[in-house]
Amino acid sequence: MALSKTTQDHEEIREWAEKRGAVPAEVRSTRRKDEPGILRFCFPDAKNRENESLSEISWDDFFEKFDENDLELVYQEKTASGRRSNFNKLVYPEAKSRSGRSSSSSKSGSSRLHRRAA
Repeated sequence: MALSKTTQDHEEIREWAEKRGAVPAEVRSTRRKDEPGILRFCFPDAKNRENESLSEISWDDFFEKFDENDLELVYQEKTASGRRSNFNKLVYPEAKSRSGRSSSSSKSGSSRLHRRAA
């Protein structure tokens, strides 16, 4: 089993991505006016790196949309076999109530660990 972490901490997210050569990107077709579209990371050796539907965006734009949507990053440092992992997923926090508000008003940035089958 590989461990996954969850965070909203900007420094932790940026450090994780930059260690892997990843840059923040958006899906162009989902963009509205001057607002970034669906958020993604582009990795240097990924198949979708040259995909025309993806457009690199600034870290400021990435984190602005990330925060506006109250997202979290679920990610892995290593695979079950011990190799560096690029696994990541942007999700809404599990603690959301039906009203759409987080049940916790704190954004401490601390990571939570999850077990994930590799």
